[in-house]
Amino acid sequence: MDLSTSTVLVTGANRGLGRALAAELLSRGATVYAGARNPDKVDLPGVRPIALDITDPDSVAHAAKATGDVTVLINNAGIGTTTDLLAGDLDNVRLEMDTHYFGTLSVVRAFAPQIAANGGGTILNVLSVLSWFSFPQSGAYCAAKSAEWSLTNALRAQLAEQGIRVAGLHVGPMDTDMIREVSGPKTAPAEVARLAVDGIAADAYEILADDISRQVQAGLAGGVTALYPELP
Repeated sequence: MDLSTSTVLVTGANRGLGRALAAELLSRGATVYAGARNPDKVDLPGVRPIALDITDPDSVAHAAKATGDVTVLINNAGIGTTTDLLAGDLDNVRLEMDTHYFGTLSVVRAFAPQIAANGGGTILNVLSVLSWFSFPQSGAYCAAKSAEWSLTNALRAQLAEQGIRVAGLHVGPMDTDMIREVSGPKTAPAEVARLAVDGIAADAYEILADDISRQVQAGLAGGVTALYPELP
């Protein structure tokens, strides 16, 4: 894919990985819409800020109407409530699913016809290593990301005939506000953005941004005991 001739919508582009993705795309000559619930918080020169709350169907529909030339969609917007599935607030569990699963699906349903009408293109869903591996302390996030991974696989097969390639980005801990208080090594968002955009340009279906994602993917073949050796 020639990104210099592409028009890209990045959701959640006001900070973190979304902002880094928008900056990387701009550096490669792409036209970039920066979606954010509050577009006034988009501070990256050169992008086109656009109001977009992926959990609000009216906001999604308005964003699709306000564009028209999108050929690449990056579903990056997300949240992290650190909610466990047994004792956590059920409203938070629903919010995680409404954001990562239903929100992503809503944006794809709104923009896939636009991408197809423009001759095809790419949709990249920003997933997580936690699509494949779950921590009880953040079970709601893990479950929602796993659902988004399954959604990505289903859409990949369904949209291929329309000339739309659907890719997934799996990434471990990043140095963003979402996990500010988590200790340990974290990858810089700019590095993840570079790898993600490289993957889009190379027409990759699956992009693994770090060693932990590669290790967990390899462990899937070993089943439950390989992923969770602490189980009795």
